[in-house]
Amino acid sequence: MIATYSHIPVLAPRALELLSPSLGGENPLLVDATLGLGGHTEMFLASIPALRVLGIDRDPEALEQSRERLAPFGDRVMFAQCRYDELGGALDDYLPGSALQAILFDLGVSSLHLDKAERGFSYSHDAPLDMRMNPHDDTSAADILQSFTEADLADLFHRLGDEKLSQRYARAIVERRLQAPIVRTGDLVDVLQEATPHALKDKGHPAKRVFQALRMAVNHELESLSRALPVAFTRVAVGGRVAIMSYHSGEDRLVKRELRKLSVSTAPHGLPTELPEHQPSFREITRGAEMASAEEIAVNPRSASVRLRAGEKVKEVLS
Repeated sequence: MIATYSHIPVLAPRALELLSPSLGGENPLLVDATLGLGGHTEMFLASIPALRVLGIDRDPEALEQSRERLAPFGDRVMFAQCRYDELGGALDDYLPGSALQAILFDLGVSSLHLDKAERGFSYSHDAPLDMRMNPHDDTSAADILQSFTEADLADLFHRLGDEKLSQRYARAIVERRLQAPIVRTGDLVDVLQEATPHALKDKGHPAKRVFQALRMAVNHELESLSRALPVAFTRVAVGGRVAIMSYHSGEDRLVKRELRKLSVSTAPHGLPTELPEHQPSFREITRGAEMASAEEIAVNPRSASVRLRAGEKVKEVLS
């Protein structure tokens, strides 16, 4: 297979700028917890000659293409097929006992998934309604549409898609599946378009938020992130940095909460002296959530929704 690598990694120069201060030692180690097609890792490896990277991805096709892309860097890069919430196990297997200087998360869906219609992530092309980042996982988007109750579908679309018409769309899906299972992206798009009030048909594609919610549910994205962040914050070395790019409000809220919790003093109010155990474990190195510039969005529209937060570890995280 010949890969084209036409995708543009989001905020790659900024991620390099934020993480490189912790990667200046003799044997720096970076974990790219969401390797994808390897765009971010390629920039890091090309910019820091001594760097080694452990690239993690659940998608075997992504790993295959990133192996090809990153082959010029030889044994400076290792590859692990797993979800990023299995970060701890991957570190134990590939980097046992090693000090880890930086971890990068670039959440959401990759160009590989959106650009390959047959993977079923895009509402712009008719294809099997799949959306599994790892094709060997058990549950597809079609399975969810067939098995969830109307109430569960409505909750899913509202919670993970911020969809205002969640109840209406859920009802339409349940009514349609009584006639036949909804197994293709085109089938779902037709149902959503028919259920959308005429006055709202020019307010954006009706399938956008529903497809986002289904993808996040199929791949357990919020659950995986909630399990991965504590491991990342614990396993990175003191002086090391963690950067997270999210594309969904729920993801960003989770990242903000977990990073902020470690970046503030836990000393009781009124305590005259802050004890060492009350001092924060991290310091935030971004001011709130950073976004892509208008120039980057013009070149790479997929960067429009990114929110980047990063922190530096200043002491060990107490359990």
